[in-house]
Amino acid sequence: VMPSEAEHDVLAYMAFDESLRSKLHSTNPLERVNKEVKRRTNVVGIFPNREAAIWLVGALMLEQNDEWAVSRRYTPVEKLTAMCNDTDAATMIAAQ
Repeated sequence: VMPSEAEHDVLAYMAFDESLRSKLHSTNPLERVNKEVKRRTNVVGIFPNREAAIWLVGALMLEQNDEWAVSRRYTPVEKLTAMCNDTDAATMIAAQ
């Protein structure tokens, strides 16, 4: 894909509310989760089998999901809901 062809995809986050833009193009939450997975797997050292590793990482993902859903919402649900209900904004985002 040529850079000029990908321009709309790369800049799609610009159609969202200004307060959400920095969060949409940032990978900070993903990097934080990956760091926590690495930290916890290093504590264990060697896993007895693949299922044990999947169980530990799965438990961490469930814990992270619960935390984000309840206490540390990265993106306010109200703003996303308002954007989804705004037909002009939804059309503009889909057209990008």
